[in-house]
Amino acid sequence: MNFPPDSDPSARAVIERIDALATSCDPVHEGVRVRWRRFGADGAGRPPIVLLHGGHGSWMHWLRNVEALSATRTLWLPDLPGFADSDAPPKPSAGEAAVGPLLKALGGTLDQLIGAGTPIVLGGFSFGGLVAAKLAAQRGAIDRLVLLGSGGHATLRRLSTEMINWRRSPDRAAERAALKHNLDALMLHDKGFDPLAFDIHDISCHGTRFRSKDVSLSGGLQAAIDTLDCPQLLVWGEFDVTADPRPLVAGLTRGHPNREGLVVEGAGHWVQYERAGEINAALLRFAG
Repeated sequence: MNFPPDSDPSARAVIERIDALATSCDPVHEGVRVRWRRFGADGAGRPPIVLLHGGHGSWMHWLRNVEALSATRTLWLPDLPGFADSDAPPKPSAGEAAVGPLLKALGGTLDQLIGAGTPIVLGGFSFGGLVAAKLAAQRGAIDRLVLLGSGGHATLRRLSTEMINWRRSPDRAAERAALKHNLDALMLHDKGFDPLAFDIHDISCHGTRFRSKDVSLSGGLQAAIDTLDCPQLLVWGEFDVTADPRPLVAGLTRGHPNREGLVVEGAGHWVQYERAGEINAALLRFAG
């Protein structure tokens, strides 16, 4: 874990404590190494839970969910290819989708770890929601699918604040200010300074080498989930600026008895962080 020198000591202690609970694995698929963290017990024969982080993220997007979800289940969290401790995927070949090489490396390394065809409860947040939906459509053996603030819905976004390119900051103080601005504008409804949220965002942004925004805005979510017969839980925070949650959830679930929608009151885009207790309970109930 690469902490900046000015990271908050209390936040660093929390991150290090949770990270110490993991067993790290680095399988390689077609030359791309993917860092996976395994948490928890063997799950008493129940399918493992696999959760994918969002753009400009890392496994730490799920930091406040690890302990609750892994208490009785096996939990697998990757750094997606091109993020944090994983290798960057190769450029797509002619005619291949931009996310294609990422999906190959992700699915190939997952199957090395748990076995091809092993049923899983698969989840994803933001960009990771679209990746999860596409992975589910390609891989199969999905017991249940849960998407939180998923990208790829191709409907109205409510983001009204311009993001700042923090990489162009002239110094660290300006960089921190830009990162905090973006965290508030996109991720959180509660705007007070949260050292843990900031350090997760700071570390994860510095580890990002994959441009996820174009993929998230390109659509494809509904086409992917329409191929799936498994139970699906679709979650957005009430104040998520990347969508208009209530009509979106209503539209995606209407006429689909296998889909359940949930709008979490008082939460922004990073719903599993801001309302961790409610999301942990919902995921454990849904996973069965």
